[in-house]
Amino acid sequence: MNLRDLQYVVAVADHGHFGRAAAACNVSQPTLSGQILKLEAELGVRIFEREGRTVAVAARAEPIVEHARRALAAVAEVAAAARGARDPLAGPLRIGVIPTVGPYLLPHALPALIRDLPQAPIAIVEDLTARLLSLVIERKIDAAVIATDPGDRKLEVMPLYEEPFLLVAAPDHPLAARAMIAPDDVDPEALLLLADGHCLRDQAIALCGRGAAGGRAAGSDISATSLETLFQLAAAGYGVTLAPQLAIESRGGGAIAGLVARPFVDRAMKRSVTLAFRRDSTRRAALARFAASVRVATPIFLREARPPAAPVKRKAKAARRKRRA
Repeated sequence: MNLRDLQYVVAVADHGHFGRAAAACNVSQPTLSGQILKLEAELGVRIFEREGRTVAVAARAEPIVEHARRALAAVAEVAAAARGARDPLAGPLRIGVIPTVGPYLLPHALPALIRDLPQAPIAIVEDLTARLLSLVIERKIDAAVIATDPGDRKLEVMPLYEEPFLLVAAPDHPLAARAMIAPDDVDPEALLLLADGHCLRDQAIALCGRGAAGGRAAGSDISATSLETLFQLAAAGYGVTLAPQLAIESRGGGAIAGLVARPFVDRAMKRSVTLAFRRDSTRRAALARFAASVRVATPIFLREARPPAAPVKRKAKAARRKRRA
């Protein structure tokens, strides 16, 4: 058994076809098939069930394929560690992003990332939080931009930015006439939500009440998978929704879709966006540069919300000079 054999096993499992697997591995089909047969004989287990041209992993051999994937991932980590030893900022960075962040942050962040990490091309994967964190733990991606606590001791986070939630409604909605909104002002039954699995859904329910209708609009059961769907429903008068500020500002403050966005009185109505990665990651230096670049690239209205350290120091110095005088 060698790494090449394991590569063949994973390729056949992924492609479900010996010919396509051979092409992916850049070998002839007889070579790949022969090596698979030798490995099955060595292990004493049939790894694949063959039916005509189709191939499937045998039920009892699924752990073998999974261990093969882990072995190849470990080898990739060895290569990444070697690259990192030579240049910690070199090599591709595979970054996951949740859907309520990606469309609104990436247009601002990608130009800065390309400038600040010229030897680390960024590959973006957009998916829900749970799946992205699984990919991080399995080392299939290097890190994930999320907006919740990862809740796993194998992972740690670097802060990126904080953003408040805004209430989004049609201009003729009663709440649109208010300058600021209290969480208790929101009728949970009128709150339009994303589908299960979106962290923003859970945050909206936690902040604005547990009786939320779950995305129901005028008797319809809607599993919205994007903020844009919720915006259109709110604009049509089917309810109100909760949205992070970056999503609203990125589309003209709500004016584009005939919406109004109102801030909440409670400053706790916000979320923290972080970069989650494995504690034993070999790409820590590159991820730190990634996080720093994103912080600088975030729009000014988010950066202005941070506590201004410099002016406070200047005031303190002025007070000391006044006392001396």
